[in-house]
Amino acid sequence: MDREGKMGFLDVCIITLFCTLIVMSDLRRSSAYGLEDIQTAVLAVNASSHSGKKMSDTLFGVFFEEINHAGAGGLWAELVSNRGFEAGGPNTPSNIDPWSIIGNDSTIFVTTDRTSCFERNKVALRMEVLCGNEGSIICPVGGVGIYNPGYWGMNIEDGKQYKVVLYVRTSAAIKLSVSLASTDGSQNLASSIITTAELNTSNWTKVELLFTAKGSNAQSRLQLTTSNKGIIWFDQISVMPVDTYKGHGFRKELFAMVANLKPRFLRFPGGCFVEGEWLRNAFRWKETMVSWEERSGHFGDVWMYWTDDGLGYYEFLQLAEDLGASAVWVVNNGVSHNDQVATPNILAFVQDTLDSIEFARGSPNSTWGLLRAAMGHPEPFELKYVAVGNEDCGKKNYRGNYLKFYYAIKAAYPDIKIITNCDGSSSPLDHPADMYDFHIYTSSNNLFSMSKQFDHTSRSGPKAFVSEYAVTGSDAGKGSLLAALGEAGFLMGLERNSDVVEMASYAPLFVNDNDRRWNPDAIVFNSWQQYGTPSYWVQQFFKESSGAIYFPSTIQANSSGSLISSAIVWENTEDNNKNIKIKIVNVGSNTVNLKISITGLQETINSSQSSITVLTSNNVMDENSFGAPNKVFPVENSLSNAGTEMNIVISPHSLTSINLPLSPTTYISAI
Repeated sequence: MDREGKMGFLDVCIITLFCTLIVMSDLRRSSAYGLEDIQTAVLAVNASSHSGKKMSDTLFGVFFEEINHAGAGGLWAELVSNRGFEAGGPNTPSNIDPWSIIGNDSTIFVTTDRTSCFERNKVALRMEVLCGNEGSIICPVGGVGIYNPGYWGMNIEDGKQYKVVLYVRTSAAIKLSVSLASTDGSQNLASSIITTAELNTSNWTKVELLFTAKGSNAQSRLQLTTSNKGIIWFDQISVMPVDTYKGHGFRKELFAMVANLKPRFLRFPGGCFVEGEWLRNAFRWKETMVSWEERSGHFGDVWMYWTDDGLGYYEFLQLAEDLGASAVWVVNNGVSHNDQVATPNILAFVQDTLDSIEFARGSPNSTWGLLRAAMGHPEPFELKYVAVGNEDCGKKNYRGNYLKFYYAIKAAYPDIKIITNCDGSSSPLDHPADMYDFHIYTSSNNLFSMSKQFDHTSRSGPKAFVSEYAVTGSDAGKGSLLAALGEAGFLMGLERNSDVVEMASYAPLFVNDNDRRWNPDAIVFNSWQQYGTPSYWVQQFFKESSGAIYFPSTIQANSSGSLISSAIVWENTEDNNKNIKIKIVNVGSNTVNLKISITGLQETINSSQSSITVLTSNNVMDENSFGAPNKVFPVENSLSNAGTEMNIVISPHSLTSINLPLSPTTYISAI
């Protein structure tokens, strides 16, 4: 361009040539990227009968810990939080949170005292109504009283029934309104009037009501109100939905999400919940072997919240039975995060565990079996696994305590498999065990690479129980696709090594979105909604693996480090038909044209019923949410080209499952 701003012919030619060279360079670069975006690979599956190996019948299950309000305010359907007013501690006056007053200082005075009729939990609430229908202080319209919002709102649904129980005591003639209402009390969903004079409430009296809701509100509360002057005491107040799983107290939609994983075992109740920061706050199973009114509850000082222990040892055993899963009972071995019982003093803890096993398995004529029968389960529960402690291996008294537990349990119940906290995957254990615990929380890339973790583990000796695994940290967020894919690769490695890995479970299972103590988690919920994270949906891909036949598979590609595969044959219990399932996880950013070759198969593939299911999303950090619960969700389609030789396109950052129903090969003899 000259000084006058005009461009000469030579200038134009030079610029045109320069731009052409840039465009050609960009085209070549784009073409090269296009080639890199499509990768080719060959997957060979050896399905001959002699190459297959049966995987553990209990390979994949679930681990329940009371963390994130998983049980209290979650799976356990009780709607009242702090139902016995014990959460504030034994000394009075005490904090009654989340209970609050309806009224003000001039109309009502509320405190706690130790006058309850329940010896195991003596705290009760004392409510003095200072106003009335006449006199100098007139009660406001609707009266004064107390309310409980439950666990961040009670989900009351139109037409459904709720059992309300409360204990009251008063010598005054009081008309008490018991109601389920909206957050501000303006919407009355169900209510009843109790007239204390008619009930003879001068002594503690149990009141039972059955409400049928006449409206829906996911943020409801329980209200106890009156306009009569006087003093009234309350204790042990409960609101339970009638519609729980089999009437066993489990929130049906959350139970269904767990059941849909087809877990072969249930590990409970922790985790760190078993240990406690201090032993005085550890979970004590015997404290839950009474009616719900008598359960004293306890403060879980690891995850820092109170639980009324409605979900106790009996309920956990019932949960395992309802799921059709083997119970894995994790017991406290006299070790917490901060204090320990010395081995010479541990025998009381050992006996406590023996008593718990007798409760589960003993005859109805035994001491603890009799109690189980009285609680409604005369037949023994199945209990085959006991884990001694949780993550305690390196602690001073663990080995000594563990041996006391081991030999005592084996002497009384030789068939029970005992699980140690000490890792035996890389070197032999120095003590006897049937299984050893293996926990891993790490990045997506690390967990994906750990698909080979057990490749070189000794094939003799105790089996591994991978009782806690998950991708955590920046890769995971609140549950990302990236985390799920790393976990999928790891699980395929467990399938391959199922001769030395007997069990595996993700952790944590549940989180109430209002109290996230840990991220990520498999199932997210609030009072009325729930969804599965990508990690939950990955587990769906493995729910047929337990007890299936594993066949070797190999991937040949220019760069196969981003691909892992597995192949199994599983039997559908609904129609007793066999299926071959091939899974491929691709953590790379390239699309893969995959040629699959299956050799040695004795049966015929039913292509008309074959399907392909893919879990992927636009971004590896995509997460599900209440607003978009299926943003990362398995999508199933028919697979018309199914056969022993087929070509499949594998998306970047995806988990793909190909299910091929099998039909026996028939031969027509020549005539």
